[in-house]
Amino acid sequence: MLIIDSKDCENIDKALKKYKKKFEKAKTLLQLRERQTFTKPSVKRRTQVLKAIYKQQVATGKFD
Repeated sequence: MLIIDSKDCENIDKALKKYKKKFEKAKTLLQLRERQTFTKPSVKRRTQVLKAIYKQQVATGKFD
């Protein structure tokens, strides 16, 4: 649960902005989407390997 400390004189827009930042940093929405469908561990591992290969190719300049 996210808790936002708001002062009496603080604007509601600022408090909402703080809440959105905390919500994004907590990655609650990403966790919710991951839990909606089950992905096999082998599929997760394969996607991680493919991402690593892609990042390595971009870093070396082989991928355009």
